Amino acid sequence: MTILPHVDSAAGEAALDRELKGLIADVLGLAPSQAEAFGPDSGLFGHLPELDSMAVAGLLTEMEDRLGIVIEDDDVDGEMLETYGALLAFAKSKLDPR
Repeated sequence: MTILPHVDSAAGEAALDRELKGLIADVLGLAPSQAEAFGPDSGLFGHLPELDSMAVAGLLTEMEDRLGIVIEDDDVDGEMLETYGALLAFAKSKLDPR
């Protein structure tokens, strides 16, 4: 599990962004440079052939392990996996101490 600074700080958001991009690259077998290029509007599910329904389970499990979060079945929907920005916002909401 990675210890991230509070995500309500710029350093925390940057650390989460780096961790999430690295996690995606690892789980999907992408080149790190490909994951690093993800922006808020970069498409994920339905856009990356590597991210199929089986890979989604692995991605969510790895997010739980590395980020120290719990993802409930009700949390998962197509919208959170549609873009990198949506997935980042989801991860941030799970880490938000409020």
